Amino acid sequence: MKPWCGGTLIVSLALFLLFTYSSLLRSPSPPPPPPPPSKPNASTFFKRLSHNAPPRPSPPRPVSASFEGLDLLFSSSPSSDAQLVWPHMRPVISRSDALPNTADGVREASVAWTDLSAAILAAPAARSAGSEDERRCPYSVSDGDGGGGLVFPCGLVRDSSVTLVGVVSGGGSGFRVEVIGSSDSSEAAPPLLLHYNVSLGGEPAIAQNTWTERSGWGAEERCPSRSPPVDRKVDGLVKCNERINGSSSNFPFIESQLFTANLWVHDEGFHMTVNGKHETSFSYRENLEPWLASGVRVKGDLEILSLLANGLPVLGDLEVDVEALRAPVVAKKKVLMVVGVFSTVNNFERRMALRRSWMQYGAVRSGDVVVRFFTGLHKNTQVNLELWKESQTYGDIQLMPFVDYYSLITLKTVAICIFGTKILPAKYIMKTDDDAFVRIDEVVSSLEKKSTHGLLYGLIAFNSEPHRDKESKWYISEQEWPRATYPPWAHGPGYVITHDIAKFIVRGHKDRYLPLFKLEDVAMGIWIQQFKDGGQEVEYADDDRFHNSGCEENYVLAHYQGPRMMLCLWEKLLIEKEPVCCE
Repeated sequence: MKPWCGGTLIVSLALFLLFTYSSLLRSPSPPPPPPPPSKPNASTFFKRLSHNAPPRPSPPRPVSASFEGLDLLFSSSPSSDAQLVWPHMRPVISRSDALPNTADGVREASVAWTDLSAAILAAPAARSAGSEDERRCPYSVSDGDGGGGLVFPCGLVRDSSVTLVGVVSGGGSGFRVEVIGSSDSSEAAPPLLLHYNVSLGGEPAIAQNTWTERSGWGAEERCPSRSPPVDRKVDGLVKCNERINGSSSNFPFIESQLFTANLWVHDEGFHMTVNGKHETSFSYRENLEPWLASGVRVKGDLEILSLLANGLPVLGDLEVDVEALRAPVVAKKKVLMVVGVFSTVNNFERRMALRRSWMQYGAVRSGDVVVRFFTGLHKNTQVNLELWKESQTYGDIQLMPFVDYYSLITLKTVAICIFGTKILPAKYIMKTDDDAFVRIDEVVSSLEKKSTHGLLYGLIAFNSEPHRDKESKWYISEQEWPRATYPPWAHGPGYVITHDIAKFIVRGHKDRYLPLFKLEDVAMGIWIQQFKDGGQEVEYADDDRFHNSGCEENYVLAHYQGPRMMLCLWEKLLIEKEPVCCE
């Protein structure tokens, strides 16, 4: 090779390396790594759901919230079989996106739990001293000294009533009836569940309202109304009788005339009947439910002739055979079905009626089907003590670590799933209410023909719309749910899910990637939709024999059945061998 050829090759290689190095210098630097995915909240979840997007493949980092009393409430290990779900509930309760009133429910529960613990320790001494009354929750109380006040030792329940007989003083300005709520040591004054103010000066009117130490007075409702009446009803009854709205001469309270007023409790609100005619209705306000009542007082310009409360919650029948009603010992590692019953703390009579009726099915007594009542705490120590004694006697109650507010019932749904997967694993998990009669044999028989995975069985609502009326008990804002319809869900009085769905729900709330939603039955539908969006098959088994508003022939479930009806339905099944209603 000639010498100049070698030089040319060296120069060419040098130029190539220089060009390559210059190109690298002109190239943009590589993009930085993407930021970590942000933690989804309820609104981002709903947006993903509204576009049918699949859920995130991995749960986000849990976010905890600190509530007053939370550490105190969970400071000790469970001391009873009635607290088995507590260790698993803390991550569900202590969420930064907690349900409304969670902070109040936890704070008040910590006070209630401390007081109850002291009362439990003091109970044996009280019994030995002979100072304990066996009838601690009387059916009725009366105003013996004419002072215009009554005390409700164990609150109010559905169909409780207060009857006032009196005469309005001539020339008086009016009077008021106040239903007083329970308070704890952290409150200077108890709340008013109902302030019923009758004004006779000028234009006669009735004003209804509520009051709490934290929030003050609520929105007043007047009868007759100062604005055009709105067609809203409470338990199917108008808020203000049209006779009053039509003319002041039809006002039910008249100076110097005798009247009998009956204030009674139903599912959605308080109702006032005067001289046998319905006059006003008032919806329960949030956190001011009737089971939290501690008494009533009447003040003003009137002569009280009689003040009596009837239909108060009473303890279970003391003459029953406890062994026949006690929850059977479950020796199995896995059962066929766990039934979680939503029950309010002072519904003693309802729980006893269930124990004496459909909880006597062979599948329940054998332990194949396990029934447990899921009950929150009360702000009244005596009520909590009675519930504790009941739980120790029958072994079928699971206490919740919060005060029993309606706005927190979704937490009970999660607790039922925890019990049916972590505490006592079951093939199926059922949710129902303490005023629902369930034909357990027919439920089990129907499940034999259905899927053992991805199942929602009950009365299914397809394409239902959220309530946008702020006066509705089921009001949902667009921020809470932006879509025009809900995913399919089953009506709350009774539905069944499979173990895999329950397990998904427990994990989703432990790791906090499932949203909380204050309507528990709709919430279940939302969670199942995310389960489905994750690639799982779901069977929606609709059965119109689940009756969510009463009883019809050939029922599987009958809702709104009081204790007497429960026993009647059970007797008919035993005698007639047919699901026949008692109305």
